Amino acid sequence: MQSVYSFNLAKEKKLEDEIVFFKDSVAKTFDLYLLVLGLLKAIKQYVDDQLLAYNKHKIIKDEKYLRLKCLSENRFLNFINDHSTLKKHLKNKKFIRWDLEFVFVKDLVEEMISKKVFETYINNKKPSEKDDLQLLIKSFKNTIAPSPYLYNYLEDHNLTWIDDLPVVNTFILKILKQLDLDDSQSLKFPKLNENNDDLEFGIKLLEKAITKEEDLLKELEGKTPNWGAERIARMDQVILKIAIAELLYFPNIPTKVSLNEYLEIAKDYSTPNSNNFINGVLDKLVREFIDKKRMIKEGRGLL
Repeated sequence: MQSVYSFNLAKEKKLEDEIVFFKDSVAKTFDLYLLVLGLLKAIKQYVDDQLLAYNKHKIIKDEKYLRLKCLSENRFLNFINDHSTLKKHLKNKKFIRWDLEFVFVKDLVEEMISKKVFETYINNKKPSEKDDLQLLIKSFKNTIAPSPYLYNYLEDHNLTWIDDLPVVNTFILKILKQLDLDDSQSLKFPKLNENNDDLEFGIKLLEKAITKEEDLLKELEGKTPNWGAERIARMDQVILKIAIAELLYFPNIPTKVSLNEYLEIAKDYSTPNSNNFINGVLDKLVREFIDKKRMIKEGRGLL
């Protein structure tokens, strides 16, 4: 969607260039994954530095010290911090420098140890592995992932990361739930070539949406009462074009899957009324495509 949108705005952009941009943005999703995991390491390192300062400067060991010490001893946070493969990846990614974001990491830790879930955790004198894991999962879900600063930080560094963040956070949450202290491979590092089918699908859909633009716009004629194609909000038009391309040119994608996907995209990226508008237009188109036998789907139940 981003690629089709930017291609339409540019005056002399080539399809080949847009495909290169698309591939690059997909590849950088892994960088985002490493960046967020690196933030967990930075949290652990910040906590240890604070504990060291308490001891070095003989600061009175107060309630905050106890909370920091408890967090520092979390087995799963240590598992991630000490993970050799993660260390290698982060070493190769010079742009990942959470140590330069001291105030953010500090604020994040302060928020984590002030939560009610942490209160329950610290009151457990001998937390089990399960307790450790649940604290990390809940802290990630409720404090780290939704951080406004994290969002702004990513927006400043790579605009495409904003759209990838929910997917990456969901994947990390899934990985956290499956961590095994006795299995270093339980912390996954997916490779781009493992998702070749998805990448190939994305490129083909991008090509169809761009090369068949005139045909796709003609499909909208008469389907938008009181609105000519040129008067439809630009984002709505982009979403509709891609949706129509998927419905007509990708026989292996179930119709319901396509419809649900683009309605969700409209909710996130377009105007408050776009969801109902796009739903109405696509509903008319699907019925017409079926009646005229223009939408051929392969396999049972794909319509």
